[in-house]
Amino acid sequence: MSIELHTNDGQVTITNEVIATIAGGTAVECYGIVGMASKSQIKDGIAEILRKENYARGIVVRQEEDKLHIDMYIIVSYGTKISEVANNVQSQVKYTLHQSLGLSIDSVNIFIQGVRVAKD
Repeated sequence: MSIELHTNDGQVTITNEVIATIAGGTAVECYGIVGMASKSQIKDGIAEILRKENYARGIVVRQEEDKLHIDMYIIVSYGTKISEVANNVQSQVKYTLHQSLGLSIDSVNIFIQGVRVAKD
């Protein structure tokens, strides 16, 4: 699926993968995030950290009527307050997608897939 925007100059089509990549890049820049995790790949209780080119595998972009919902699967840093990290990611992702693509996001749902010691 994709989002189609109609402007005075023509039509713009934004795919869900682009939205997911921008959201993932924004999330990993937030304090307390070790990385993105795959939404379906948990083996033996260990979540794999995704590389930059695979951020879309850890994010689900859903469109329901005119509303846009994002589900993000992340790994947080040990010793951080998880609720604050999740709240920060939610607000940053909403802000960045609104500023860069002009999209209004209805909800950003955070799923914590693991806690790891961050590498400095």
